[in-house]
Amino acid sequence: MTKTEKSLKQRLKNGDIVFGVWNSIPSSTLVDVIGSSGIDFIVIDAEHGPVGMETAEDLVRAAQVSGMSSLIRVSTNEAPLILRALDIGAHGVQVPHITTKEEAKQVVRFAKYYPQGVRGFSPFTRAASYGIQTKGYTKKANDETLVVVNIEGKEGTKNIEDIAGIAGIDVIFIGPYDLSQSLGKPGEVRDSEIIDTIKRTVAIADKHGIACGSFAPDESYLELLIECGVRYLTYMVDTAFIAKAYKKVFDSFCKNKERRES
Repeated sequence: MTKTEKSLKQRLKNGDIVFGVWNSIPSSTLVDVIGSSGIDFIVIDAEHGPVGMETAEDLVRAAQVSGMSSLIRVSTNEAPLILRALDIGAHGVQVPHITTKEEAKQVVRFAKYYPQGVRGFSPFTRAASYGIQTKGYTKKANDETLVVVNIEGKEGTKNIEDIAGIAGIDVIFIGPYDLSQSLGKPGEVRDSEIIDTIKRTVAIADKHGIACGSFAPDESYLELLIECGVRYLTYMVDTAFIAKAYKKVFDSFCKNKERRES
């Protein structure tokens, strides 16, 4: 069975390590290009990025065509935002700044249909094949929708054990940059307190049969996360990746130019 035939959620349940990237540029062509690399999934950033739901639907479609799973990071933990993200066909949602067990329970309720939650049901959405294949859809959606909660502050780190025990949570994601800011060390994502939090989250997640996720700003940090046992790996943001790639080439050009002119 190929990765496109098996849901991202099932792969994580099977113990797989999955690799994704962040999308902030609202371009379906770019998403298609990213998908051509064989990457497992893409997280469409509707929190920090300029992406609205109409554009997000095109991005989700582009990901599907290229064989990638798609998630949408919504801006806040609100039912309408989670509903729309899933109705346009995203395979999961990632919800920022979760701090308590109650907030995490709310995410699950908003993302799941009855009897697991209160997600509104319309059989005429893209996710439901526009009413053509309604039978069994809600159960399939509940089984396959990936629910990721972000822990990004000191208060949330105190409640990781409680949050991990909630039925319906699939990934606890440690956001290293927001956490570094919360700890009074903005940008110091390699600080021992952050790495220890990631390791502790991995241990708790493993105990509860779910996955720990995090973000890697570079390849060395990616290796560090893998060594820690993180299985839901996200790497870079498309904007930064492109900017750094071009800057590296241009800096090399400038050095060569200086040598030739000297």
